[in-house]
Amino acid sequence: MRRLDQGAPLRAAIQAAGLDIPHLAARTKDVDPTGKGLSPAYIGFIAGRGKSAREDCSDRAAELICKVLGREVTDLFEPVLLTLVESTSTSRSVTPVSGKSGRSTKAPLPDRLMDQRELAEFLRKSPSWIDAQIKQARQDGHLWPGLIYVGRSRRFDPRAVLAAMREQHNRISA
Repeated sequence: MRRLDQGAPLRAAIQAAGLDIPHLAARTKDVDPTGKGLSPAYIGFIAGRGKSAREDCSDRAAELICKVLGREVTDLFEPVLLTLVESTSTSRSVTPVSGKSGRSTKAPLPDRLMDQRELAEFLRKSPSWIDAQIKQARQDGHLWPGLIYVGRSRRFDPRAVLAAMREQHNRISA
């Protein structure tokens, strides 16, 4: 999820609820089914406005914060969607990528398989998120789209991964 308007609505909602970051973090433990909640540092990164502020956070973090604040997730965050833009004039696909300024730029999709670290950076997800997706696919009885085993090493086809993510998003949105 990506915070709206550089976190201004989130900060306003925290203030309106009469909370500060440590108390918000403590309350996330109460609403988290696992009982773990979020750390004050993580919430500080999400709600912050300085150099260490993060524009993106996990879906889980956004949901827990909004549950505590009594707000809809879409009031404070927007989903991050990866979409392919095909060009008829070139053979390369590009995908929108946010730069340091938060503005969208176009980066070419790699023409090669990626390792897990590269894919995690490309998707702006954590390697543990990828592990969880692979584990869930295995439990569902299929191979995670784009996953290719080369010996014992995992490699990923970024186009297949993005296509599967787009399809999953379309199923959820429908």
